Amino acid sequence: MGKRPPITNRVKLHRMLAGGITQAELGEAVGVTRHTIIAIEQGAYSPSLETAFRIARHFGVGIEDVFGWEG
Repeated sequence: MGKRPPITNRVKLHRMLAGGITQAELGEAVGVTRHTIIAIEQGAYSPSLETAFRIARHFGVGIEDVFGWEG
């Protein structure tokens, strides 16, 4: 199994706090697929900086409220 990226995230938590929006709804809102959101939430994929900002802005929070660095 591959090493996980050092980026942590609270995407799922923010989806639940936003009324339980689905991975597909979030993906559509920020311009990525549901599969990309799944991979981000599982820590299997680190989003581009642009996507990370889009996700944070969608929830109305700062990027560090959603993503962290453990590098």
